[in-house]
Amino acid sequence: MLSMFTRRAALISAAATALMLAAPAFAANDLNLPRQKVELVAPPFVHAHEQATKQGPKIMEFTLTIQEKKVVIDEKGTTFQAMTFNGSMPGPLMVVHEGDYVEVTLVNPATNSMPHNIDFHSATGALGGAALTLINPGEQVVLRWKATRTGVFVYHCAPGGPMIPWHVVSGMNGAVMVLPRDGLSDGKGHALKYDKVYYIGEQDLYVPRDEKGNFKSYDSPGEAFTDTEEVMKKLIPSHVVFNGKVGALTGKNALTANVGENVLIVHSQANRDSRPHLIGGHGDYVWETGKFSNPPETGLETWFIRGGSAGAAMYKFLQPGIYAYVTHNLIEAADLGATAHFKVEGKWNDDLMTQVKAPAEIPAASTN
Repeated sequence: MLSMFTRRAALISAAATALMLAAPAFAANDLNLPRQKVELVAPPFVHAHEQATKQGPKIMEFTLTIQEKKVVIDEKGTTFQAMTFNGSMPGPLMVVHEGDYVEVTLVNPATNSMPHNIDFHSATGALGGAALTLINPGEQVVLRWKATRTGVFVYHCAPGGPMIPWHVVSGMNGAVMVLPRDGLSDGKGHALKYDKVYYIGEQDLYVPRDEKGNFKSYDSPGEAFTDTEEVMKKLIPSHVVFNGKVGALTGKNALTANVGENVLIVHSQANRDSRPHLIGGHGDYVWETGKFSNPPETGLETWFIRGGSAGAAMYKFLQPGIYAYVTHNLIEAADLGATAHFKVEGKWNDDLMTQVKAPAEIPAASTN
């Protein structure tokens, strides 16, 4: 395998290396704060958490284990050499409150083939932690940072140079939600609470094709790199999917809700712009830039997620049925896979929508 996959010096910039050497090591118990260990869960689900808290700041402990693995990404059986945090695309959503300390143990098992690290857009300093977390296979590292800004934020692998986009579009991205200590509000002093929260991570994937136009399969991430990079440079994804594969959140995997429930949807896109739209519903409250210190916009039909960021939208479902949640580049939604479904149970309200007349033949024109 190429030496760039095994040598730290080739994967991180001179500035990042200098930061690593200059940064003082912190003692494990240098903060006199209670600790809370969090068991992460795979998206679209989110670990248990308080929406608002009267407790003081804590050290919130998380573990992310890097997994390099082959996954199937569509109904045709196309395989993809994924690089992941905790085995999922996207990686888990981590929830804390403003003022908490986020302490992450990043593990790179010896069975992996290359170095990895993590850049938290929600953190301050050292390239978001990337300069302090670069680890080879068989190593682990512990990073701690203070959650000083509220909102939803992307995290991703950023080992340097062309490795950055490759690792990101290979699945190494996720999100952090930093809640205000007194919870969400409408920006006018009224509290907002959600009954359910789902995390949707959008991935643009770049799978090379052979001379016959068929998707190619590889035995390792390193083997796929050169061909994948050529596809990536053309900026045309082969798949655009939610949560790792076509159909990951449709059919039997549809997200569930009930009429009358407030659902918070966290949506991240670590690489490209996206335009989320809930067909048949709206964004009652939308933090389009993902930052809870800003008042939410209200009543949106479609919102915008900037590449390299996350946003949040809250909606109270008013009718039962199947709602499609898509990126409103409809080519990407219908042809490349970026569609999820919400299956909503409850009683239909004819006042909101009703079929006045069923389909029938057009009546003949009157001769009078």
